Amino acid sequence: MKRFSKILLCLAISVGGVVSLQENTTQAAATSGVHIMLDGYPLPFPVEPVVMKGTTMVPFRAISEALGIKVEWNQAAKKISASKEDPAGKKEVVLTMGSKSAIVNGGTVKLAVAPQSIRGTTMIPLSFFSGQFGAEVSWNQASKTVSIISPKKDMYTLGFYAQGAYGEVSLIPSFDAIAFGWSRIDRSGQFTTSGDEFRWPKPAGSVTPESIVSDAAAGGTDPYLMVYSVDGKLELTKNLEDKQLQEQTISAIVDTASQKGFKGIALDLEGLGLTGDKAKVQAEYNAFIKKLSVQARTVGLKVTVILHPLNSSYKGYDYKTLGKLADDLIIMGYAYEDESRPEPMNKVDEGIRLALQEVSKEKLILGISVYSENEDSVNAKIGLAKRYDLKGIAIWRLGIIGQPAWNEMSKSVEL
Repeated sequence: MKRFSKILLCLAISVGGVVSLQENTTQAAATSGVHIMLDGYPLPFPVEPVVMKGTTMVPFRAISEALGIKVEWNQAAKKISASKEDPAGKKEVVLTMGSKSAIVNGGTVKLAVAPQSIRGTTMIPLSFFSGQFGAEVSWNQASKTVSIISPKKDMYTLGFYAQGAYGEVSLIPSFDAIAFGWSRIDRSGQFTTSGDEFRWPKPAGSVTPESIVSDAAAGGTDPYLMVYSVDGKLELTKNLEDKQLQEQTISAIVDTASQKGFKGIALDLEGLGLTGDKAKVQAEYNAFIKKLSVQARTVGLKVTVILHPLNSSYKGYDYKTLGKLADDLIIMGYAYEDESRPEPMNKVDEGIRLALQEVSKEKLILGISVYSENEDSVNAKIGLAKRYDLKGIAIWRLGIIGQPAWNEMSKSVEL
């Protein structure tokens, strides 16, 4: 993982003009109507945020977890401890219930309002707490909305590189891994590196597909061979049901990836389980991935499996089993509707939450399509990956990112 020093400016939230609510915290919770947006999407809380003496108070554990902060509660001492490590150093904050004094890395800092309990939930001053951990906070008086921009995060990044991507080849070193979409399973169910959309590129003078792969690896970016197919003509179904064909396919994929200098295999086999026996399809695909993973690991290759989200129409993917067989899974957080506009945040959010019920967050990567997203929407999707502390993000694709979106992405995640 490529790491850089982080310089994070702490912005204080001003809520001047907001009428102070009564000290009765139960009444404050019921009447405040304060909304919290984290990276452009609502952040749910077990107890509604409140404004007390001009200070926005939020549930401690919920805001901590959303910002990736480790939290501890000492019941006997009534103390809240929060800590986070990054390349700039470790930040430790200790708050005490009912006390307006906080301890930050050993020093004392005064609070406008002391932490307190509302309906059994510990509430803390938002501006102080988020500011200590590098979040940017702003207030909209008209809508009573607090907007939080999470700190820039160093997380795993994978980029997709397919036909027409060479215009952004210079971005390859910015990613931890690149999946090169130069192969597929064709209409007859055969693995191939020729064809129409997903094929091995032709050399252009001294620039060859092999040189791009080797340059990526030399620069510290792991190259993956991406294998694409869709079950539109039942080509995947044919491969899953024909064991001899399947063995040939798996051997050809592993041999190609190994001989061409790739470090891993990314399987993008789409369209399974739209109709028919979903359990049967899942079992067959699990068997396919198991065989491929075993062969891949014998030659030192990692395996990434790219999947439709669990709230899509395609039900042929057993996340729980695939999460055990593969090194990681990419949730395709796109193609929910019209791909010419940003994907619906609630659907992407739901897709992540469903996946987390089946697979640990350390193995989940959120796929984001910049064909759908733009400079105004892409960081909201990245923000969801950060909010749930997923392994990372996968960007479809180089060649269509563009400088405006790239600039915004660079503000949210280390690239």
